[in-house]
Amino acid sequence: MIDTILFDLDGTLLKVSQEAFAGVYFRELRKVFARLGMDPELSVKALWAGTKAMVQNDGSKLNSQRFWEVFADFAGLDDAKLRIVEYECDRFYINEFNAVKTVTEPDSISQRLVRALASKGYDLVLATNPLFPACAITTRLEWIGLLPQDFKYITHYANSTFCKPNPGYFREILKVINKEPEHCIMVGNSANEDMSAGALGIQTFLVTDYLENESGADITVFRNGSLIELETLLMSMPDIVQ
Repeated sequence: MIDTILFDLDGTLLKVSQEAFAGVYFRELRKVFARLGMDPELSVKALWAGTKAMVQNDGSKLNSQRFWEVFADFAGLDDAKLRIVEYECDRFYINEFNAVKTVTEPDSISQRLVRALASKGYDLVLATNPLFPACAITTRLEWIGLLPQDFKYITHYANSTFCKPNPGYFREILKVINKEPEHCIMVGNSANEDMSAGALGIQTFLVTDYLENESGADITVFRNGSLIELETLLMSMPDIVQ
């Protein structure tokens, strides 16, 4: 019986396109690097190198460790400067990062759905690709009227050692929340990253409002539809007896 819903964030609960998100995000982040006396363009390249290292992580280190090791090496930072950059980046995600909200689509569905599912007794996991610190995820949740405590578990770069679409990412979640694959549904907008959960026996639903399908996969092989259609489906599921 399904008793757990895993939700992606960007493009799923948070209505935003990857392109629009990246445009504002990197514009604001370059300002932080410049303020720190760093070359903004070199720093963005270092960020991409660190992100690639996280995506390729093999489970032997936290994603956050992978990221900052590669970032520091690429940008030529000593330990003291790296600590300053980490601190300022966390401040960025609490403050200037809010500029990205301007390119998101306001919508009450996500808040309504999450709260309703919780009242029905379902365990909810925010299974956002763990490429960001927890503070960046909290900020994005605030944009849609949600809080970290609305979820049983949230993946972020300091508690994860894999990324989507690596099956290790989903195995790690299942272990932490103590669930079997057949108890879960993964909801997301990426045909590649989110639907990969199906390989473990987790049911899936592909949200098509901000569909990501760079490989041109046949999405008819997945149960799919809009966020409104997802809401109809999930709300028709039985209440969980506590």
